Amino acid sequence: MRIAQVAPLHESVPPKHYGGTERIVSYLTEELVQAGHDMTLFASGDSVTNARLIAPCERSLRKNKRCKDPVAGEVILIDHVVEYAREFDLIHFHTSYLHFPISRHLTVPHVTTLHGRLDMPDLAPLYQRFRDVQVISISNTQRVPLPWANWQATVYHGLPKTQFQFYAGRGEYLAFLGRISPEKRADRAIEIAKRAAMPLKIAAKVDPVDRRYFKRVIESLLNNPGVEWVGEITEQQKNEFLGNAFAVLFPIDWPEPFGLVMI
Repeated sequence: MRIAQVAPLHESVPPKHYGGTERIVSYLTEELVQAGHDMTLFASGDSVTNARLIAPCERSLRKNKRCKDPVAGEVILIDHVVEYAREFDLIHFHTSYLHFPISRHLTVPHVTTLHGRLDMPDLAPLYQRFRDVQVISISNTQRVPLPWANWQATVYHGLPKTQFQFYAGRGEYLAFLGRISPEKRADRAIEIAKRAAMPLKIAAKVDPVDRRYFKRVIESLLNNPGVEWVGEITEQQKNEFLGNAFAVLFPIDWPEPFGLVMI
């Protein structure tokens, strides 16, 4: 089949550091290439893939200091998809709802995997308006806020079996991995580590929208004894970071639709 994967431009595919959606798009695209499909990936120009790459921009947007309005790049992305649409048997969107206004005018079969939370009040009228758009959930729990949406299937995220190696050691520190934001509760992770009398390593990014929260709430807590700020780490560094930990702390304060399974 001639299949197009449409990734957000926020991160490269795969992402160099943080980035869940783009990482899953990479895994999916490369596996479909291996299966013999004619694959095209719409993503930023710094992406790496064995598929044909169509890049609306040279660099991913999050760390591009020249990018002041990322929505502009995403609109150009969708227009590129429309331009090439006739070349495909199937288009698989991973761009949330950005493409919905044009999707109902596409003559090519298409589906959208939703990778984020759906419990915000603003989303209900939007998905109600576009109830005809076929969507895929990444967990059954993700569907709860919008049970009436045009769900086609639940496809869980997965990782290549070779992605992480087993560490037999017990580990001597607790690990927090992800991003700093009010709902991710790094402050709660610090409190848990303090009560457990164990050191805590925090490997996380801080987005511009969360910098004020970081300065106001988190930064001073990093001075607590035993708390180590690691910062944003690469995918390669995650293996050692998680493997050498005693446990992973994920004390979120919102209905996480993804889940976290450590085997």
